[in-house]
Amino acid sequence: MFKLVMNWRLGLGLLALGVGIVPILLNVYVMAITAKWRFTNITTVPVEDIAIIFGAGVWEDGTPSPMLAQRVQAGVDLYNQGKVKKLLMTGDNSSEDYNEVRAMQVYAERQGVPVENITLDYAGFSTYESCYRARVVFGVKRAILITQRYHLPRAVYTGRLLGVEAVGFGTPDWGVFETYSMFLYSTREFFSVIKALLQVHIIKPKPTFL
Repeated sequence: MFKLVMNWRLGLGLLALGVGIVPILLNVYVMAITAKWRFTNITTVPVEDIAIIFGAGVWEDGTPSPMLAQRVQAGVDLYNQGKVKKLLMTGDNSSEDYNEVRAMQVYAERQGVPVENITLDYAGFSTYESCYRARVVFGVKRAILITQRYHLPRAVYTGRLLGVEAVGFGTPDWGVFETYSMFLYSTREFFSVIKALLQVHIIKPKPTFL
């Protein structure tokens, strides 16, 4: 009886250990395998035709949140330095009064990017859907993905598994945005990586709109 109880407890302990370690290992795996495709210095970013900028929230007046403005500014900087020729802006326009991509377009135009070099994806409701639609709807085969550094490994991994030969340009996050906010974003990202792995390898869902 004693041995049975001990074996039962050992089994539960090993199960709990596995449940805790596996997600960590999967996150480390995504970070490691995408490391060679991620850049944080604009001078080292390779030249590509297209940059994909991911949405990140707008204020009630329709202007970009600081995180979104930072992403779009990075795209503008890549454009101005001749690193890319076109900007594909992908985000949430799920209602008439919420339009991430329009806010991104206005910001970039005010920075001097011609409207003819900007394409909008109004149905980029998630990283997965944005990457899927970039390849299937917009025919993107190679691109620079622009987002904050904490989000970049998942974005690059998802893009490449969905058929886009993606590299990433990561903008600063920790030390720029509030520590509490970054803690929440990073915690959510930890679990989003697990979801992304399920999506690209097992579930393979279709986007909301295709």
